[in-house]
Amino acid sequence: MYAPGHLGELTQIVDFALVDAVLEETGTRERRVRLLPSRVVVYFVLALALFEQDSYRGVWGKLVAGLEGLSLVRPAVSSLSRARRRIGAAPLRRLLETLAGPVAYRGQVGVFYRGLRTVAVDGTLLHVPDDEAVTWRYPKRSGESMEFGYPLLRLLVVVECGTRAILAAAFGPESDGELAYAGRLLGVLDRSMLLLADAAFDATAFLRDVKTSGAQFLIRSSARRVPTPFRHLGDGSYLARLGYGVLPVLLEVRVIEAQVTVSLADGTVRCEQWRLLTSLLDPIRYPADELVRLYHDREAYSRGHQPFL
Repeated sequence: MYAPGHLGELTQIVDFALVDAVLEETGTRERRVRLLPSRVVVYFVLALALFEQDSYRGVWGKLVAGLEGLSLVRPAVSSLSRARRRIGAAPLRRLLETLAGPVAYRGQVGVFYRGLRTVAVDGTLLHVPDDEAVTWRYPKRSGESMEFGYPLLRLLVVVECGTRAILAAAFGPESDGELAYAGRLLGVLDRSMLLLADAAFDATAFLRDVKTSGAQFLIRSSARRVPTPFRHLGDGSYLARLGYGVLPVLLEVRVIEAQVTVSLADGTVRCEQWRLLTSLLDPIRYPADELVRLYHDREAYSRGHQPFL
């Protein structure tokens, strides 16, 4: 009965002892041996994420492939669905909390910048089923007279740059903005990290909270923010203070402005104006041109391209 519970090579990371431990910790281990033990159900749910285009039966078929000769259960779709509800979300959440975290060794190329571990926060939207059991929590978008499209789930993650290892994740209805979820992820940051993010995360209060966590930040500014310089630095960047009328204590940042030329595959060339905000105030230790290239690498990784550093 336990034979289908595996993920092939990935079982070396999500091993049986770990799954049994989180089931015990969350009180979701079965009290009597079932045709679908809780451990098997956990691996089945993980496999659903790996093979998201397959049906329940299709995913189960992948779990039992290569197990010929064993007397294996052939659960109905309804049985698999009930088994998922039986264990709930708690063991999966605990698995993520146990396994999430940085994986790069100190100084690994593509991960560290001048001793700081580079991490990034970003979000995406996922479709969820258009079903009353879901839409009470994840409503559809509404126009003036009608709803339209599929309900959407907003997912925010903090990842380690270079390895893309997940440090933390948060999700909920799309109606809540990215900053609402990003604020829940700041607990994974520490003084060894440099957080990179796009213009959706340039809110002054969020920048302050990142700095309070002990981490540094390098975040692209939205076009509507035009900080007033109070000191120009030798590398072309300048210092400014943010938070007038918002923060009780103004936040000092360094502003780096750069013009970036983008060459597309069809030969089209366009120029973009970047304004980066960073808590790395020392222009000698953290030169502006290096920080622009570092941010470019973050953009390249997010699009699936190779960085050019």
